[in-house]
Amino acid sequence: MDTIRKYLKGDLYTWGLVLILMIVSFLPTYSASSSLAHKYSGGNTFTFLTRHMMHLFIGGIFMYAVHRLNFRLIGKLVQLAMPAALILLVITMLQGTEMGGANASRWVRIPILGMSFQTSAFASLALLIWLAKWFSRSREILIIKDMRTPLLMIGATLFLILPADFSTTAVIFTMAFILMTVAGVPWKLLWKIIAAGIGAFLIFILIVLAFPKVSNRVTTWKARIVNFADTSNEEGNYQSELAKMAIAEGEIFGKGPGKSIQKNFLPQSNSDFVFAVIAEEYGLLGSTLLIVFYGMLFRRFVKIARRAHTKFGTLLVLASASGIVLQTIVNMGVAIALFPVTGQTLPFLSAGGSSVWVTCIAMGVILSVSHTDVDRIIGTSPQKEEESFEKKNTLTHG
Repeated sequence: MDTIRKYLKGDLYTWGLVLILMIVSFLPTYSASSSLAHKYSGGNTFTFLTRHMMHLFIGGIFMYAVHRLNFRLIGKLVQLAMPAALILLVITMLQGTEMGGANASRWVRIPILGMSFQTSAFASLALLIWLAKWFSRSREILIIKDMRTPLLMIGATLFLILPADFSTTAVIFTMAFILMTVAGVPWKLLWKIIAAGIGAFLIFILIVLAFPKVSNRVTTWKARIVNFADTSNEEGNYQSELAKMAIAEGEIFGKGPGKSIQKNFLPQSNSDFVFAVIAEEYGLLGSTLLIVFYGMLFRRFVKIARRAHTKFGTLLVLASASGIVLQTIVNMGVAIALFPVTGQTLPFLSAGGSSVWVTCIAMGVILSVSHTDVDRIIGTSPQKEEESFEKKNTLTHG
C-alpha cells in the first residue's frame, strides 16, 4: 500500500474505479468495432482495439501528470489555457476537418502526430475550470453587470462551437449553469441568463435560415428533434430503434461477448451507441452493473468536493466532474431513446481520442484536489484549519 501511495496520490477508490472502467472497455470496444473494421480496415478489428488502448494509455499519462500537480497551479495555468482554447476554436471554425463522414467540421488536423483533435472537448474543460477559478474569488454578485466577464467567456466559447455542434453547446451551457448555481449566483440572474441564451439561439437559427452557408447543421437538428417527437417514424428514428432492439435482445444475461447483432447496423457502434452493444452482449445484469460502477464513481466525486477545504477546490471538482456525469447520462439516455441522438460519448468506454484524453485530464484535476488540500491541511495550524472549514461552511450555507 505504501508503494502505491508513493506514486498514486489522492483518492484510491476513484483510481480503482477508473482503472476498472478502462479495462472493462476493451471487450465492448473490440466487439463493437467489427462493423467499422469490415468497412474501413479490411475486417481487422484488432486495429481499433489497439487504437483504443493507445488513447487510454496516453490519457492515463495525462491523468497521472495532472493529478501530481497542486490544483492551485492548475487554476493559474487555465489563465493561459482558456485563450488557447478560444484560438483553437477559431481555427476549427475556419479550417476544421470532417471525421467519419460527419457533416460538421469539428476537428483540427495535427500534421506532426498524423491525427485529428476535437477542440470543443478541450475548450469545454478549460472554460469550466476558468469559471471555477473566477467564482472562487470573494465577490458578491448582485446584478448582471457583475457577471460580464464570465458571461463573455461563456458566450464566446458557445458562439464558436454552436455552428458545428449543438449537442456539445447545450452540454457546456448546462455544465456552466450548474457551476453558476453552486457558486451562489442568484436565481434572479440565472433566469435572465437562460432567457438570454434562448434568445441568442433563436437569433442564430434566424441568421442560418437567412444565410444557409453559416451552418449546415440546422437541418440535421430539426430532423433529429422532429424524429424524436414522432415515435411512429421508424425510418427517421432508425438509430434509436436499433439501439432499443439491441437492449431488448440482451434480455437478462445477454448474448455473450462479441455476439451482438445490432452492432453491425448501428452507426458509430463503438462510441455513440456502445452502451446498447454492452446491453445486448451482457444483458440487464451487465448493463446494471456498469451503471452501478458509474454511480460509485459519481459518489466519489461528491465526497471529494465536500471534503475540499477551499471554495476553489470544491468548484474545481464540480467543474471537472460535471462533464463526465452529463456525458454518461446523455449517452445512456440516447441509447434508451430518452434523448435525441446527440453524439456524446460514454466516458472511458467509448472509442475516441480527444474525448478520452480530456476525460482523463478532468479525472486528473479531481484527483489533484483529493490530495492537495489534505497535504496542506496536515501541515497547517489548528487556527488556519478552522479558517479553511469556515470558508467551506460559508460556501455550503451562505
